[in-house]
Amino acid sequence: MASAKAIYYNDNKTKKLLNVDGEKRPISFQIFGSDEISLAYSAKYLSEFADIIDINMGCPAPKVVKNGDGSKLLLDLEKAKKVMEAVVKNSKVPVTLKIRKGWDKEHIVACEIAKIAERTGISAITVHGRTRTEYYGGMADLEIIKKVKESVKIPVIGNGDIIDEETALRMFKETNVDGIMIGRAAFGNPWIFKRIIHYLQTGEKLENITNQEKLEVIKEHIKLATKENKQAAVFELRKHIAWYTKNLKNSSEFRNSINKIENEEELIEKINEYFKTL
Repeated sequence: MASAKAIYYNDNKTKKLLNVDGEKRPISFQIFGSDEISLAYSAKYLSEFADIIDINMGCPAPKVVKNGDGSKLLLDLEKAKKVMEAVVKNSKVPVTLKIRKGWDKEHIVACEIAKIAERTGISAITVHGRTRTEYYGGMADLEIIKKVKESVKIPVIGNGDIIDEETALRMFKETNVDGIMIGRAAFGNPWIFKRIIHYLQTGEKLENITNQEKLEVIKEHIKLATKENKQAAVFELRKHIAWYTKNLKNSSEFRNSINKIENEEELIEKINEYFKTL
């Protein structure tokens, strides 16, 4: 997810976000913004090396919506249409759209915006079954996702509250979506995708990964994250390691101890020590 304006102004930090060396394809870049000039430029620029460009109209973060971006566009469907047109017109690759069901309970616009998206040439749409004001509280509304699916012919992807095999199956069964998107449940749990795919294909659950396998994944994550900026990565990694070790023995004490660490070597040493106690 990158700011269209940051891409337009050639921001160095954003360029690093767009580094895809060694990544598997297909690669999708998600852009956010409400300025048509920067969005058009970003679409043209990114479609030279992306396989898909996704427009974010779902982000609830205050720093995004205060500029009229993300889910704030759900309050201005004419503006949302212009944003989609600018990206579709300037992209060489398929353009997709991510939305929430609306801004608040008075502005439930998912079906309406999905129809606009289809007319403007959007190739697929992802629907998070919550309004912006709900953030991540309560339960995702599967009924609105089902209604969106019934209202358009383009593929619809369901998002919200998919945390395991059963909730993935429920999303497919109750909404008839073409695909699912997993967000927060992947934090500290990157094998969730493999587990869900296996379950949907066979009806059987894979064995839980061992602590040793988890340790290897954590260390691989650290290695990849510290390539660019070791110091910044160590601070960022603290929360990821907290997610990886959630619900393990004495995990809260362990998390408290790593939150004081500032270098990679000490971090790996502390993780190795902790996993030996398991």
